[in-house]
Amino acid sequence: MLDEFQLAVKDLHVSIGKKEILKGVNLQIKKGEVHAIFGPNGSGKTTLLNALMGFEGYTVKGEIFFDGKDISHLPINERARLGIGISFQRPPVIRGVKLQRLIETSAKKNGNALEKYAKGLNLVDFLEREVNVGFSGGEIKRAELLQLILQDPDLVLLDEPESGVDLENIALIGEYTNYLLGKIREPNQDKTMKELHRERKKSGLIITHTGYILDYVDVDVGYILMQGQIACKANPRDMLHTIRECGFGECFRCFREEETSVKRKKG
Repeated sequence: MLDEFQLAVKDLHVSIGKKEILKGVNLQIKKGEVHAIFGPNGSGKTTLLNALMGFEGYTVKGEIFFDGKDISHLPINERARLGIGISFQRPPVIRGVKLQRLIETSAKKNGNALEKYAKGLNLVDFLEREVNVGFSGGEIKRAELLQLILQDPDLVLLDEPESGVDLENIALIGEYTNYLLGKIREPNQDKTMKELHRERKKSGLIITHTGYILDYVDVDVGYILMQGQIACKANPRDMLHTIRECGFGECFRCFREEETSVKRKKG
């Protein structure tokens, strides 16, 4: 049954030191689906992505399956080899390492692919620069996207891909994110009709605060993460509309009512 899911998370608890951040998260993403996570600051969104990727510093309980395989105890490098890629909310500055060299160490695509996509993302002049040194917020996000495109993962974890990106470049980020997810065959800079894939094979999990990325990327399912738990699961655009109209206060009220109802049933 797990084979139908690219990612399946079962009762995931994640702690940092003695503080529990995630408190029993469950979610499933089918192959070709893209899901989005909304939630207030401190709700555990970034912790979830980092735990899925296998970063150190977390105590993890529960199960994480990728393509039907239990990866709960695999290190980050093995998860990357299996086909999981991540774009950070705040990527680190790496002095002494050029962007091109970093990309070449993990790239699956070769030939002229690096130059081709660097040109499309307006990053040709950044390839010989140290990773993220002196980059603006938008330049960092485009560099992250370039790395992922060349890595070509099957499951893409994106932590606020539109953060720090100006309105002029958000469409570019959106178009190349669609390409990364396998939605379009090639990014098209001349704005002509894009050739669409009929069946998307790659999957994605996107954290977004602003929701701008939903204007460019089709998202199948939305979640609201609150206090380390999935508060609800629904149509992502309906969720975004409610958040913009009422903030997370309405979500919090609904979440508390659901918690109370569950406790009464158990009692």
